[in-house]
Amino acid sequence: MNKNNSNISPSISTATLSTAEPSSSSIDFEFDKQHIWHPYTSMNNALPAFGVVSAKECLLTLDDGRQLIDGTSSWWACVHGYSHPAIVDAMQSQLGKLSHVMFGGITHQPAIELSKKLVAMTSDNLTKVFLADSGSIAVEVALKMALQYWQGRNQPNKQRILTVKCGYHGDTFAAMSICDPEGGMHTMFGDSVTQHEFVSAPQACFGACFNPSELGEMRAKLEAMQGEIAAVIIEPILQGAGGMRFYHPDYLLGLRQLCDEFKVLLILDEIATGFGRTGKMFAYEHAASNGQTVEADILCLGKALTGGYISLAVTMCSDEVAQGISDSPAGVFMHGPTFMGNPLACSAACASLDLLANGEWQGQIASIEAQLSTELAEAIDYPQVKDVRVLGAIGVIEMKSTVNTAQLQQEFVDLGVWIRPFSNLIYIMPPYVITPEQLTKLTSAMKIVASKLVESVEVSGFISHG
Repeated sequence: MNKNNSNISPSISTATLSTAEPSSSSIDFEFDKQHIWHPYTSMNNALPAFGVVSAKECLLTLDDGRQLIDGTSSWWACVHGYSHPAIVDAMQSQLGKLSHVMFGGITHQPAIELSKKLVAMTSDNLTKVFLADSGSIAVEVALKMALQYWQGRNQPNKQRILTVKCGYHGDTFAAMSICDPEGGMHTMFGDSVTQHEFVSAPQACFGACFNPSELGEMRAKLEAMQGEIAAVIIEPILQGAGGMRFYHPDYLLGLRQLCDEFKVLLILDEIATGFGRTGKMFAYEHAASNGQTVEADILCLGKALTGGYISLAVTMCSDEVAQGISDSPAGVFMHGPTFMGNPLACSAACASLDLLANGEWQGQIASIEAQLSTELAEAIDYPQVKDVRVLGAIGVIEMKSTVNTAQLQQEFVDLGVWIRPFSNLIYIMPPYVITPEQLTKLTSAMKIVASKLVESVEVSGFISHG
């Protein structure tokens, strides 16, 4: 984002913070601290956890009655906000009929209806649907699909996966092996992590000029390892947990062409970007030029699939990929989770996709993007801010140094918002139903904390690893 000399003041009135009657619910924080592991947290020096007793629309109600405006959509999943009646009603209705049944040898209408919707809304070549448990498992499934496909095409030596640096695809072992090799977890687990192939991350920013030579390293790697690379996997347009990087759509177009040229499958990981977050229903739709479009051979979806109400993910593939898997020595696809095709989750997903089908999300995302662009612009002038960027319903202030997650998290709660920074990033991905007033409170809080952080860095070295 270009520097903006506007005089927007990063202020927020604590007097306007929403409160509710204190809840009678008691949360045993001491037991939680002593016995329950939270994500990426030490049991010896745990990050503080705040007690949430209820949530509605964009507000999280704490056990002490305070209400926080949710800026993360619960890790980017609750796009319709909390307690949406359409999703709640669908789940309650399904719960009374069939909450779960094994998917082996049995089918049910919620899975069929969801699969119909997904086949209709994704690119034409994606016709086969595998209903998984979570985003990480969807990626595991995609990688297994790619390897089995080449077994069925009598090229069993194609077992390597190629990807770009700064990516993130999940925390299970196969997914972890294709996350960024330096910022990820490779070094912690040594030889237990399968070694795959990496090239430099896309460099041209979204909206900037693109130089096709940027794909030179990818071409060279594909050429050098012909007969070994089974698939390329990438997050379309947005590299999420790897740094909230927005890259040029032409990189994705060029990558699709290279995969075709070198006969390699293309896996698109839309777990974080799917269902409207970047301004398109799927981020790969940004990559369209002169009649050219990008189609994945294998597509991973999750997070917002159910509106964030229950865990569910999907791996879709083309007829060709499905046929290759069926022609492999096993003759079947070798994966089958216990909760595969869970009817309760499928019913939630159907309701969530029906809400998206009315098209209202498009206007919501456009309004959020415009407001984020205006209200975050001034932060680029803060001395310790490296970059400010916005795409769809994503707003990012990138600092020059790593921030203290625990301290900033507390500051945000004191300002009446829920924002969870990581690394050197202060970012929001709010629910699509957020009001302009609520969004202003989020952006104001981001600027307050970023500006205080600048002062603290200059005075006392506030920034530290958190």
